[in-house]
Amino acid sequence: MFFLQPSDLDAIFLSFKVACVATLLATPLGIGVAYLLVYSRLPGKAIIEGFVNLPLVLPPVVIGYLLLVLFGRHGWIGAWLIRFDIQIIFTLTGAIIASAVVGFPLLVRSVRLGMESIDTSSSKAARTLGASAWDAFFTITLPLSSRAVLAGMTLMFARSLGEFGATIILAGNIPGVTQTIPLAIYEYTSSPGGDRMALSLCLVSILLSFVVLLASGAASKSLERK
Repeated sequence: MFFLQPSDLDAIFLSFKVACVATLLATPLGIGVAYLLVYSRLPGKAIIEGFVNLPLVLPPVVIGYLLLVLFGRHGWIGAWLIRFDIQIIFTLTGAIIASAVVGFPLLVRSVRLGMESIDTSSSKAARTLGASAWDAFFTITLPLSSRAVLAGMTLMFARSLGEFGATIILAGNIPGVTQTIPLAIYEYTSSPGGDRMALSLCLVSILLSFVVLLASGAASKSLERK
């Protein structure tokens, strides 16, 4: 049986909001980076790949601290944003950035695998017939890798739902503002008698994960029929 308080519903809503916005904002960039890694011949491509995959090997707390240094009042980006009265730390925007950075490698890896499996003869034939690189990308490469893009978006969305370490460092744990499901569970487990509420949110998190996986599977089958 679920025992949810209004603050828990806020945490669930914020988790969905953060995951959706982070995934939607990161997807175009993820597709572009994956395309660059697959089809370009840049000499520093290995460095770019290593930098993209860095959040997979670093602890999320380290990622959060680096983002805090970057977006803090005296950081490289934060000091510039403060001139326009824009604050990132301890805001919902900070939670979105933290989730996007941590989940971005999963998106790129999935899209890259999809693009690498495409037969390049179709794109070469299109270019031979006069199509531009953009036309070949939007009419051949992107449609053929659509299932990989969807899979990457699903992985990133699920990862964003469960993001904790980077979020609590950059955005804090502010109820109704930046407190997502993992942060609410952490707060309950740190409070006397909060085990029941934490368990309720754990069950909600598991249920949401199943829903995301089922929706992704249904969308993949739909794309496969097309």
